Amino acid sequence: MFPTLTRRRAAAAALTAALLVPLAACGKADEKPAAGSTPGSASASDEPKAANLTVLAASSLTDVFKTAGEVYQKTHPGTKITFSFAGSQELAAQVKQGAPADALVTADTKTMDGLKAETGEPTIIAKNRLVIAAGKGNPFKIDELKDLADTKLKVVLAAPEVPVGRYSKQILDAQKVEVKPVSQEPNVRAVLSKVELGEADAGLVYKTDSAKSGDKVVTVDIPDEQNAVASYPAATLKQSKNAEAAAAFVAWLSTPEAQRILQDAGFQKV
Repeated sequence: MFPTLTRRRAAAAALTAALLVPLAACGKADEKPAAGSTPGSASASDEPKAANLTVLAASSLTDVFKTAGEVYQKTHPGTKITFSFAGSQELAAQVKQGAPADALVTADTKTMDGLKAETGEPTIIAKNRLVIAAGKGNPFKIDELKDLADTKLKVVLAAPEVPVGRYSKQILDAQKVEVKPVSQEPNVRAVLSKVELGEADAGLVYKTDSAKSGDKVVTVDIPDEQNAVASYPAATLKQSKNAEAAAAFVAWLSTPEAQRILQDAGFQKV
């Protein structure tokens, strides 16, 4: 009798244990993972959103933006940035024609203001000033704006519809200096190139551009009271298919990290 009872109790215990196993398994399956995470993986918020951004930028930003872009891509591995550099007026025309792009940075506020229907709210991310770029060795001993009026000089300026050309006209007119340029170029890099190649004796360019020429040109500073301040606004484009990533890049341009890169390149603190 006792052996039979013992066998019955053992069988009941085994049955109970068998029934409890799947219940325990169900309990674990129903447990919810921590918010923002998936089982066996890092938090979803840590995963960068991949985006290929096209940024239209003023030609005077060519060198510094290449550096800034590399830094940004390293700290935002899901984002790749392609820059398209040109005169601000050319960039504005591209935007109005619907060129596929995500953000815009111009060398003046006037150009950006003319694109209010196509852009988000702009933010000034850098400032610059003009200088005289004289030919190698400065053989004509140019040391102030009025020297550019010498008819023996071949002076090159940017076209008046270009921001640097407009700034140039502004400061020359204010000092009553009459200059008859041998050519009017589509952007500041073209002006500088003419002087570097010896095709012009002098030109008005941004300080940051002249600094990159080394001994190819001599930089002649213009006093603040005779100078003009160029402001660089940045904005997202409403036509962007990567609105969130574009906004993140534009916002980053105002961060201490980006500002340090701009100032190291000679741009003024905003």
